[in-house]
Amino acid sequence: MTATMLQSFPFGQFIKCEKNPILSPRGDGWESKDVFNPAAVVKDDKVYLLYRAEDHSGPGEWNGSSRIGLAVSEDGIHFERFPEPVLVPTEPYEQPGGCEDPRVTKIGDTYILTYTAFDGDCARMCLATSKDLVNWEKHGVVFPGWKGDQPKEWSKSGAILSEKINGKYVMYFGDSSIWIAWSEDGIHWEPEEEPVLQVRPGSFDSLLVEPGPQPLLTPEGILLIYNGARKLSETGKSGSGNIHPSPVRYEAGQVLFSRENPRQVLRRTDTPFFTPESRDEVEGQVDNVVFLEGLTEFRGAWYLYYGMADSKIGTAVYRP
Repeated sequence: MTATMLQSFPFGQFIKCEKNPILSPRGDGWESKDVFNPAAVVKDDKVYLLYRAEDHSGPGEWNGSSRIGLAVSEDGIHFERFPEPVLVPTEPYEQPGGCEDPRVTKIGDTYILTYTAFDGDCARMCLATSKDLVNWEKHGVVFPGWKGDQPKEWSKSGAILSEKINGKYVMYFGDSSIWIAWSEDGIHWEPEEEPVLQVRPGSFDSLLVEPGPQPLLTPEGILLIYNGARKLSETGKSGSGNIHPSPVRYEAGQVLFSRENPRQVLRRTDTPFFTPESRDEVEGQVDNVVFLEGLTEFRGAWYLYYGMADSKIGTAVYRP
């Protein structure tokens, strides 16, 4: 996606919607427990959300298995949900945790979806493709054998730039540091061993950094919105006392990479531009979390979609 309305870095002044949350859990089935962490794309002048939904069938105290649902909106705020999930766990490495945290990029006439498969012990980033956002073909684990800085095979959070750089597509990925990977077709990827973005002691991203929505190609460079976390002891704030009080606080920052060398950081925000504020962002399945995964340009504005305390979905709008 090219940021045609982006003027300078950092990007936007996003105003949270007064109607948040725009999606909440419902019913007693596949999306009855929590809905969160949506990807977003515009198709036929409508906004489509691909979102993570949990039921109550999982093992242990978390008690949730994840599927990917689909919702559509005429205005970017009010959504109608499809009755059934569009991506469900079918493979051994997707069960019992399910299919989590989608991110989507359109390349040509194909939608490329990265998501996390969780078998209850190990997270593995997987990839699926679709022509219509409803019917998806799975292509399996993206980085089999990849460990990064983990003691076991582990990969998550792939954000893909829709344009080629130096003849190849670029993906930023990882959920502790951020790494880079390259592809000629958008499906088969080769990662580099050294991270391109790491944590900063004493900052809002001192514990981890993790890609948010798909990157934007701007006149100044490649813009990546990312999720950062720090320990609550660094903020002086505590959780709500829920069954899963968060030991960390998630906020979001921005980083600008070079167009000529996508490994090179040009600039990076010193403070978060998006933080937990409302009750739905501070209290939920996991307290003190805003987690950004969806960004799209729609009718002269930018819509940012995010998970609220791992329980509900919100949006914020930037109107240049």
